[in-house]
Amino acid sequence: MTDAARIAVVGAGTMGNGIAHVFAQNGHPVTLIDVAPDLLKRAVATIGQNLDRQVRKGTIDSAARDRTLARIETGTDRAAAAGAELVVEAVPENADLKADILREVGRHAPDAIVASNTSSISITALARHVDRPGRVIGMHFMNPVPVMKLVEVIRGLQTSDETTVTVMRMAESLGKTPVEVNDYAGFVSNRVLMPMINEAVVCLMEGVADAAAIDTVMKLGMNHPMGPLALADLIGLDTCLSIMEVLHRDLGDKYRPCPLLRNYVAAGWLGRKSGRGFHDYTKERD
Repeated sequence: MTDAARIAVVGAGTMGNGIAHVFAQNGHPVTLIDVAPDLLKRAVATIGQNLDRQVRKGTIDSAARDRTLARIETGTDRAAAAGAELVVEAVPENADLKADILREVGRHAPDAIVASNTSSISITALARHVDRPGRVIGMHFMNPVPVMKLVEVIRGLQTSDETTVTVMRMAESLGKTPVEVNDYAGFVSNRVLMPMINEAVVCLMEGVADAAAIDTVMKLGMNHPMGPLALADLIGLDTCLSIMEVLHRDLGDKYRPCPLLRNYVAAGWLGRKSGRGFHDYTKERD
């Protein structure tokens, strides 16, 4: 893979725009693809705002900001992935949707490495849907992508050594710390994290303490930078539920999602992105 490899990112949501930001800032031309033009417009605006924040903090200068934005183009057709050396899929945690995207971009960019940013879904299963499964891998970035250092690199059963080495080196070139893991439900990060979040929701449901108290105990008692309920709100409660359902299906009953988590998602209380989750964020929008 070349030093300034062309990257295609499919999905312009929170993770997708963060991934596009990081690749573009590190010298890669990026095509950000989504079926929704409004979402693409918001994604580019978000990248601009985050770059402006970096300028204010002094981590980059205004010329670097402008160069980064100039490297990003957008498209609503998945055919725009043609010519990419690496395609990163970053759509919602739905196995059928991800498989459909991998199948389609595999046709448009047959020589590309195809990486899924999935946080729980089997890379081995997704790789079945492309003609060259050895070039499919998991590249699980953490939110917020421009800030967080970890990238979980998930090796499916069919993933080749060459693909794995290339993606590990690519992650390092972005200033990230890649960690290679094998293809089990939830990998390492969410297999450990989601049961903690789920148990915090159980504590809230049972009235053990309120949300602020639960988060304070974990922050001050366990030295976590953020409490589990606030973290769930940042991730998105719908995403947390989707991950828990994969863990429950593949690993058994101890990963059963808390009923209160299901109820919040049903109510549309999804966390920061909806203005309300386990905490209230409406004042932040005023």
